[in-house]
Amino acid sequence: MLSLVCDTNRSVEAGCTHDYENVRFCADYGAVLSDPSIDAVALATPAVTHFEMAKAALEAEKDVFVEKPLAIDVQHGEAVVALARATRRILMVGHILRYHPGILKLQQLIRDGVLGKINYLYSNRLNIGKIRTEENILWSFAPHDISVMLALLNEMPNRVSCQGGGYLNHDVTDVTLSHFDFPSGVQAHIFVSWLHPVKEQRLVVVGSEMMAVFDDTAEQKLRLYPHRVEWKNRVPTAVKANAEIVVLEDREPLRSECEHFVECVMSRTSPVSDGAEGLRVLRVLDACQRALVDGVITLESMPSQRPNERPYFVHESAYVDNGAEVGAGTKIWHFSHVMKGARLGKGSVVGQNVNIDGGTIIGDNVKIQNNVSVYTGAVIEDDVFLGPSCVLTNVTNPRSQVNRHSLYETTRLKRGCTVGANATIVCGTTVGRYAFIGAGTVVTKDVPDFALVVGNPGRQVGWMSRHGHRLGAPDESGVRQCPETGYRYREVEPGVLRCLDLDDNAPLPGELSTGTRSYKDIKQYSTHESTASRS
Repeated sequence: MLSLVCDTNRSVEAGCTHDYENVRFCADYGAVLSDPSIDAVALATPAVTHFEMAKAALEAEKDVFVEKPLAIDVQHGEAVVALARATRRILMVGHILRYHPGILKLQQLIRDGVLGKINYLYSNRLNIGKIRTEENILWSFAPHDISVMLALLNEMPNRVSCQGGGYLNHDVTDVTLSHFDFPSGVQAHIFVSWLHPVKEQRLVVVGSEMMAVFDDTAEQKLRLYPHRVEWKNRVPTAVKANAEIVVLEDREPLRSECEHFVECVMSRTSPVSDGAEGLRVLRVLDACQRALVDGVITLESMPSQRPNERPYFVHESAYVDNGAEVGAGTKIWHFSHVMKGARLGKGSVVGQNVNIDGGTIIGDNVKIQNNVSVYTGAVIEDDVFLGPSCVLTNVTNPRSQVNRHSLYETTRLKRGCTVGANATIVCGTTVGRYAFIGAGTVVTKDVPDFALVVGNPGRQVGWMSRHGHRLGAPDESGVRQCPETGYRYREVEPGVLRCLDLDDNAPLPGELSTGTRSYKDIKQYSTHESTASRS
């Protein structure tokens, strides 16, 4: 996957050549952006450069991974997020703790109610290490902890205060203590310093049922403490209990983060730490920075953070659980339910009487029609259409008497595919990009890209264009043509169809994103042309 390393410091070229076989090196960022073989860039540069470099990459139609923070100015952050949305490129921010097995497990425990009602949390990120001059400790250390707190609580603070001091350089703050009040009543603080004798990276979450300690410097990184408080003679008394070690998946967070970016680039799905999440963190950082000078920053000072203003629409009869993630511009209609732990992307439409389970991942611009249940284990990429009353399952052999919650099977619907009304997709299968599943079809095995599948059990009976028209027989060169757009398609190998005129992951040109001729009209025209040619 790695093709090229770019660094203005030529002294690192020898090490790069030694460590990465067949990887090119250059010192000119402009040359990287003009290289058509480069699909995505990862920016590990000083924070002050993030905006301009990310903006240039997006304008060059590259997907972008940018280290935290997204930018150092809120308006710049808003601009780069808007640009990524307009160009339909992947924008991911390096909030590495969002991919840490300990944080992922803690997030699950909170969603499942194991800790009870969350009352308070605090984080210490302390070290004696590299002391920066281009950014203060708040912007260098705190983004990690802010991103985790926002993810665990799924809400923005409505009141921020911050104190700190610069001791080595009066203009650069070395130590800060930030305090946050959240609309739900939860309070939190973040203590960061690069003038500390020992390294400490600890997050404590205090719930009504349990307390959790995440310590990234310890061997056992996540522990639960079932301490409780008993009232004796009207006096609260702490009753301590032994810690419970939580077994975590053995995965390196940096590797998981990098793999997630590559997966999102390949599947065209929105990352966990996407631009919108990076912008939320940036806004909180900005509030902390202003609070260092102005004192407490209240809701009135953060108008874009009002917690009751949702960036998406929910009908009054529908319900979105706390802990669900819903993207901007999405619409959720009558009597539908999005459960905690579900991820629903931007600009999607959820019709009436739809249920979306926790643990599902749904991309951008997805259309889910009436009476559909999306069960845990489903991964639905961007631009997918789910017809009315279609069925997605997640266990091959369900029994009411046998609990198989830990055995849910993944069903993946890849970008741009269509599932017709009343069709059933048996779990464990993958429906390829722009495939078309006819109404009432039962899919029992994987479906290739662009395939037209009908019947029970489903069988492939032809190919469909990206615009949803059945492709006719190939010409002498093996090319099939979409009757609406003229785009050409060819089997690049047996059973593998590709569009010759547009990359499968590229957005449709604006003039082709609105249909101009109905399916019936094109079918009648094709039939007439065929009859005329025979006569």
